[in-house]
Amino acid sequence: MASVLSRLANEIEALDPRRFEGRVTGLSGALIEVSGPIEALALGARATIHGAHRSVGEIVGFRGDRALIAPFDPIEAIRPGARVSLEGGAPSVRPSRGWLGRIVNCFGQPVDGEGPLPQGLKPHLVRSPPISAHERGRVGGRLDVGVRAINMFAALCRGQRMGVFSGSGVGKSVLMSMLARGAGADVIVIGLVGERGREVKEFIEDTLGDAGRRRSVVVVATSDESAARRRLAPHMACAVAEHFRDEGLDVLLLVDSVTRFAMAQREIGLSVGEPPTTKGYTPSVFSELPKLLERAGPGRENEYGSITALFTVLVDGDDHNEPIADAVRGILDGHIVMERAIAERGRYPAINVLKSISRLMPMCHTAEENALVQRARTSLSLYGEMEELIRIGAYKPGADAEVDEAVRLRPAIDALLKQDRNERTSIKDGFAMLAEALS
Repeated sequence: MASVLSRLANEIEALDPRRFEGRVTGLSGALIEVSGPIEALALGARATIHGAHRSVGEIVGFRGDRALIAPFDPIEAIRPGARVSLEGGAPSVRPSRGWLGRIVNCFGQPVDGEGPLPQGLKPHLVRSPPISAHERGRVGGRLDVGVRAINMFAALCRGQRMGVFSGSGVGKSVLMSMLARGAGADVIVIGLVGERGREVKEFIEDTLGDAGRRRSVVVVATSDESAARRRLAPHMACAVAEHFRDEGLDVLLLVDSVTRFAMAQREIGLSVGEPPTTKGYTPSVFSELPKLLERAGPGRENEYGSITALFTVLVDGDDHNEPIADAVRGILDGHIVMERAIAERGRYPAINVLKSISRLMPMCHTAEENALVQRARTSLSLYGEMEELIRIGAYKPGADAEVDEAVRLRPAIDALLKQDRNERTSIKDGFAMLAEALS
């Protein structure tokens, strides 16, 4: 109790009694120009614009001695000369275990109509810097996610960060729900960034279900919300995940999608005046990506708790080498590739196990398990090389014993990789099924 009171006393002492105000001086595209005291115009600070409708925004740049504010709310009623309250300090949030099962917006405010959220004692910066490399601990043991294709061919360790690369409509949302329901983590934090408004309720009620929702916190910013909200939502999801990690819990963080976060950052960057570079993305997009992605991972050394994260990437035109996919792949600890051709054959989850890589998988599995995985990969790869010849009848059985073996094993491996959304398979059972399929 004494430590809590001491912390509260320090926070009260740190409060600034001064209040700064400015005025709206213009509108530049989607940004609001504001003049005010120089000491209050800090990058990242919040501002409240008073008028017919109160509007909140964030300072994202400067033009001379005037601040450029990206609004979180509609700007239709804003007038020249409107009063602006300038708030100093970095925004923070106070999550607690009472947030489990709740849906919040990018500010950590409830949007599920179930009443106010219980606030925790310790504030967490919404945009906190990642733990430095020399302070961060090592990744832990493997995490059972309940999905056979991932458990065996792209295994995750506790504290690992992976990307899920997929085109639209290939089934990444269903895969996320399977992970949320079946992963062996203490808490699930889900960030839905730029989702269609219609799909949010369907995902939470139908796809996620009661079992998944009870141990989850869902942060939502739909596609019709402002770019500033869509940019802030994944950082809020990270802040909530960091709270539970600091409590010593193993957290699974699912963010869908990094691409829409990058699009929101691009929209703001272009409004500020940044030059478009690779495929129209501004330089700030590629500097902001590691600041977001590096927040996940193990906690500080000698402390319990970890954030195992999966960030989805919506590849443009099924091009897995487009700029955002290429940048994210270079930062994360592996990638899971979902392909439309596999989905069209009716195999879900539509994961291409040959193109999916977990950089930490060798240390996740035993030598015997790695041998089984390698044998299955070799068989699938060989079948893929000969598939066209086999389909047109140009290959004659008996011509090559290894190809004959690959043809024989293909149906069993394909059946193993197919999994219903409500089905969960442990790592032990999955490898038993793989050994049987290869026998």
